[in-house]
Amino acid sequence: MSAIALRGPERVVLAQHRWALWVMGVLPVLALAALTGTWLWTEHVVDAFASTGCSVVHTTPDCGDTVETYLNRRLWMQDVLSWSGLLMLVLPAFVGIFVAGPVIARELESGTYQLAWTQSVTPARWLAAKLAVPTVVTLVSVSVLSAACTWAQGRADRAHQGQEWHERTVYGSMGTVPVGYALCMLALGALVGLVLRRTLTAMVVTVIGYGALVAAFNSVRNNLWPTLTDTFKQGSDYRFPDGAINVGTGWLTHSGRRLPHDACLEWAPGFKQCLAEKNIDLRYFDYHPASHFWPLQLVETGILLALSALAVALAFRVLRRRHG
Repeated sequence: MSAIALRGPERVVLAQHRWALWVMGVLPVLALAALTGTWLWTEHVVDAFASTGCSVVHTTPDCGDTVETYLNRRLWMQDVLSWSGLLMLVLPAFVGIFVAGPVIARELESGTYQLAWTQSVTPARWLAAKLAVPTVVTLVSVSVLSAACTWAQGRADRAHQGQEWHERTVYGSMGTVPVGYALCMLALGALVGLVLRRTLTAMVVTVIGYGALVAAFNSVRNNLWPTLTDTFKQGSDYRFPDGAINVGTGWLTHSGRRLPHDACLEWAPGFKQCLAEKNIDLRYFDYHPASHFWPLQLVETGILLALSALAVALAFRVLRRRHG
C-alpha cells in the first residue's frame, strides 16, 4: 500500500502515521527472519551434536560438557518461541493504543478533524478511512506473524522442543486468534477514542479493556467447545492422552452422578471405605485433546470478530449522534 495508490482521507492517514504503519509492516518480516534463522541454527547444532557420537540418554563422563552445551543451545529455540508468543500477546494492545490515541482521540482533542470535514469529507468517510488503513496493515502483519509462529512451533514439536499447544503464549500466537484479538482491539480503540476524545485517557482505557478481554476469554475458553470424557476404574493403568489439557476430574457413582475429586482422597485413611459408602464406581477426566485446537480457535475468533463488528457499529453511531 502506498500513498500514490490511495486518494482522499486514506492517503492522509497513511501520510500522518507512516512510521507506525511501516513498523507494523516490517515487523513480520523481521520475525520470520528471526524464526527461520533460529531454526536453521538449531538444525546445525543437532547435526553437529550427532557427529560427536555422544548421547543425551546415555551420557558418559567424557560427553558431559558436550551434552550440556548441546542442551543449552537447543533451549535457544524455545526461548525464541517464548519471546515470539509474548510479542503476539502484547501486539493487539499496541494496535488498540495506536488507533485509540494517535489516530482517533488526538485529532478530536486537537480539533484537526474539522479541517478534513470542511473539505468535502463526511464524518463517516473520515472514520472509515481512520479504520481502513490500520485494518489492512494489521490484518496482513498479524496474519504473517501468526503463520510464522505456527510454522516454527510445528518444527519445534517435531524436534521435541515445542511447548504445549494450550499454553497462553503458544495458543495466542498461532492460528486465527491473534488476528481476531488485533482486529477487536483496533475496533475497541476506535470506539474508546471517539467516546473519550482524550489521547492519554483513551490509550489507558484501551489497555485496561484488552486486559479484561484476555482475562474473560482465559476463564471461559475451555467451555467454547464440548470436552471429551474418559472414565476408568481406580487403580487401572489408564494413561491421560498426550498433549491434552485437563478441564476437570472427579468420581462417578453407580447411578452416573458426578462427585468432586476431593469427595474421596486417595491418600486419606479409609479411602476404599469412602468409595464404597458413596457408591463410587469410576473416575473421570474431562479434557480437550490436541485436535480441539482449531475448533477452539475458530469459535474464539468468531466471537472476537463479532465483538469487533459491534464496536465498529457503536463507533459510527457515536459519531453520528455527536456530529451528524
